[in-house]
Amino acid sequence: MTRHLEPRGRRVKVLATLGPASNSEEMIARLIAAGADAFRINMSHGTAEARVALIAAVRAVEKSLGRPVTILADLQGPKLRVGRFAAGGVELVAGAAFRLDRSGEPGDGARVSLPHKELFAVLRPGARLLVDDGKIVLRVEASDDDVITTRVEVGGRISDNKGVNVPDVVVPLPALTVKDRADLALALDHGADWIALSFVQRPEDVAEARALIRGQAALLAKIEKPAALERLPEILEVADAVMVARGDLGVELPPQQVPPAQKRIVALARAAGKPVVVATQMLESMIGSPSPTRAEVSDVATAIYDGADAVMLSAESAAGKYPVEAVAMMDAIAREVEADPGYFGRVHFADVAGGGSTAAAMSAAAASISRTIGAKAIVCFTITGSTAGRAARERAAVPVLCLTPRPSTARRMGLVWGVHAIVTRDVASFEEMVEKSKRMALRAKLAGAGDPLVLIAGVPFSTPGTTNVVHVVRLTGQELAGR
Repeated sequence: MTRHLEPRGRRVKVLATLGPASNSEEMIARLIAAGADAFRINMSHGTAEARVALIAAVRAVEKSLGRPVTILADLQGPKLRVGRFAAGGVELVAGAAFRLDRSGEPGDGARVSLPHKELFAVLRPGARLLVDDGKIVLRVEASDDDVITTRVEVGGRISDNKGVNVPDVVVPLPALTVKDRADLALALDHGADWIALSFVQRPEDVAEARALIRGQAALLAKIEKPAALERLPEILEVADAVMVARGDLGVELPPQQVPPAQKRIVALARAAGKPVVVATQMLESMIGSPSPTRAEVSDVATAIYDGADAVMLSAESAAGKYPVEAVAMMDAIAREVEADPGYFGRVHFADVAGGGSTAAAMSAAAASISRTIGAKAIVCFTITGSTAGRAARERAAVPVLCLTPRPSTARRMGLVWGVHAIVTRDVASFEEMVEKSKRMALRAKLAGAGDPLVLIAGVPFSTPGTTNVVHVVRLTGQELAGR
């Protein structure tokens, strides 16, 4: 990467899902121009070859633009589904009995197979089974090793292979299926920057995935199960980031409980200093319409006011009629919210845990100094990106310029609030660090003559985990002349 584009002019990042409507290099380039900072590849869909081609397309556009572009590979996770029906489906009536069993025979109006033996041992009377995104509700009356007897609470048509959600128990299923493990290996082999882990229930699920990733990518835990909400602080300890995945979360929780759950997830992630993405149905109407509803705009704005690191588009950019317009709308909403004089007061609602480390203290000091002296940017020299991440969690009112010799580190910053990453050769001395920070801030148009910058770095250089220097510099006419 030899060219450095200017920062977006906003802090929150836009994560866009790629799909049939956006799988060409031309469309990917248009989405980046419209405001996309990162791209989600849904590993639930398509062939392995198609996913490899999609990653290659993103990297080709990245190379042509000279701007780090983030790729998040979203693993499918364990999917619970009923079996097939002899007639393709049946109508269930409220109050009727309905049985789920392990026979494997085609279903009828009285029963259907459920090919997930793990469920039979954990379901207890009173637990709910939510079928087809909650359109049908079954209440468990009895369960043994072979049969689950239920009563239909909310009826409707149930058909072949419809999904099942079980919100009232911790399902003893691994977060990584055989398919997920193959998809994970593929994503890592082709340079995905983030891995999203679906249907996390326990911190052990995250630890298992982290062991397989072996530091090759950052790990994001999707919070979409009530069980995950109950253990969120522990999950945050082992994950690099979390996502408010409101799709399944909105199925397993009553709708009115989703907004408070979102607030809690964002607040706890902010307090832990971990990036948080808000996702699902943010601009849903733009799948078929060139403009969103006012309620959708308000929804996106609320997530930004709450301090989310990124907001995500799903079908809007993957399969909708207006993918570029949807990204541009996200960008416009973010800019308007961040221009609100009250915005920075709102994003500091949570006290960020410092952790007692020297690096955390340096980051907090840099943010404070930048406010006091009116600095134009905080410049971080970093190998792993942890210094830039710590600076970002302070939610300073100035951009964080991340200078790193590693393209992989720069790419991971695409989900981190307020960070503009540039790949550049590492520095070998304090003097070189000062000169490069001034030169790069000038090229990125973050500062001009007479403007102060706050630098964060570690000495000795090129040694991860040694953040121990905060330094103030000021641009002079000499840098302008040498530009």
